[in-house]
Amino acid sequence: MDIEDYLSETLEIPKDAVSHCSSFYQSKNVEKNKFLLQAGEVCNETYFVEKGLLRMYSIDKNGKEHIIQFAPEKWLMSDRSSLFFNEKSHYYIEAVEDTEVILMKKDFFSKLIEIYPHTAEKNDLLLQKHIRNLQNRVNSLLADTAEERYMNFIKMYPDILLRVPQWMVASYLGITPESLSRVRKELARKNFEPS
Repeated sequence: MDIEDYLSETLEIPKDAVSHCSSFYQSKNVEKNKFLLQAGEVCNETYFVEKGLLRMYSIDKNGKEHIIQFAPEKWLMSDRSSLFFNEKSHYYIEAVEDTEVILMKKDFFSKLIEIYPHTAEKNDLLLQKHIRNLQNRVNSLLADTAEERYMNFIKMYPDILLRVPQWMVASYLGITPESLSRVRKELARKNFEPS
């Protein structure tokens, strides 16, 4: 899905009007391991992934990475607190693969709403879904077993397991790569045991 499909299908902007929105964004190719945002910078854009994969992570005082989110094709990513409150970011946004992104400026959605007022409701629904996913993720990290977190990850990101190294999945889940190996072996054993 490219940005025009996203605007017409998700935000329900008429197809014949979608091309008028192109002045509100620009495309960019980001090489693997290159950054769109680094800690200490202010995030000024939201990124829509047309092709490729992004990850957002923080680094703690001990130098350990904590992956907050992945963004495959058709996903949006930004540091919302930095974007909306003009704060320095605590996060890095990095291309996991060579990635084609659409850069949407801070006022992208407000400009759309001015021209297409019905998109306010659609945008609000997207925001509420994002908040729900974040709440579920926090609760999962606090309350779920490693196996349950892994199963939630597979539901959330069904095509990512083959695209990222195991340590990145472990970082997202808040466990060690060794624990992730044990979880996967246990799931394989359960699934292949005769009933």
